[in-house]
Amino acid sequence: MPQWVNRPEGSNWGDFGPDDQLGTLNYITDAERRAAAGEIREGRAFCLSLPLDLPGKVSLNPRRKPPRLAPTCLGETPYINYPLSNVDPVLMDVLSDDQVLLSTQYSTQWDSLAHVGALFDADGDGVAERCYYNGHRADVDVLGAGAEGDHASYARRLAVSEMAKTPVQGRGVLVDFTRAYGTERVIVTRAMLEEVIAAQGVELRPGDILLLRTGYAEALRDMQDAPDPDRLHRTGAVLDGTDAALHEWITDSRIAAIAADNYAVENPDADPHACCLRLPLHHHCLFKLGLPLAELWDFSALAPALQAAGRHAVFLTAPPLYLPGAIGSPVTPVATI
Repeated sequence: MPQWVNRPEGSNWGDFGPDDQLGTLNYITDAERRAAAGEIREGRAFCLSLPLDLPGKVSLNPRRKPPRLAPTCLGETPYINYPLSNVDPVLMDVLSDDQVLLSTQYSTQWDSLAHVGALFDADGDGVAERCYYNGHRADVDVLGAGAEGDHASYARRLAVSEMAKTPVQGRGVLVDFTRAYGTERVIVTRAMLEEVIAAQGVELRPGDILLLRTGYAEALRDMQDAPDPDRLHRTGAVLDGTDAALHEWITDSRIAAIAADNYAVENPDADPHACCLRLPLHHHCLFKLGLPLAELWDFSALAPALQAAGRHAVFLTAPPLYLPGAIGSPVTPVATI
């Protein structure tokens, strides 16, 4: 049985089953993957990830820290350039072994469906509770203090590991806002998005992953020696998360996910009092539809290659880490044309 009595207006809760954890990724079927494989015509592959130590000196989110590498240790002994002759004089092996402390959403990433929930009266008792896509609950399905095992947080439901098991693979379709608007900050409504799609001859199909190039990640990468937060704040198009018509378009298009090269996909500076939400597009996508969002991808090499070939679609492989309980994940997406 579903975990809810009420479902949010405009949501798809229950459409994929009472305990669904994949949301719109269900639109990517075997048939969609076979069709997506047809986009491989040249055999060229493109890495769509930034180096995972970017954004470096620029703090996009003070909660998220850059990765810190360190050696693994046996007792007090670090295993970097460690000669096994220390253990047995006849051995010639030299070992190096490391570990990393990593914020899972620091750089190129996926948001899982446990990333953004809402206060919503899913029980129908007049009291709003903290819940996530498909009615999954805080402190039951998404745990904080006192989480399982040695973990301090743990998503029992909606973790990125569900996306990894699927895995995320299908047809990616690039819409290049830099060709339409340059690299200045522009707030993109549904009408503007549809205009760019038509002008660039882009064909979107159900199950596609929408790729949005804004130039933000390219500016971020190029600025690392002299980061300019104010300039970044004015860089790149962002979707207008307050545009109800855009929400309808996302629902009706039946796309499986959205991956952008910017921070947040939507305009993070919208007035939260206008709709009582800090991130209304995240609310619509993650909470209502179960539509995953991805940020800080790098389309700088892929976009000109597609433009030169007169194409827009790729075969995309982009599973997150198979890390049970994780709420976000770094990702190294690969686009093949």
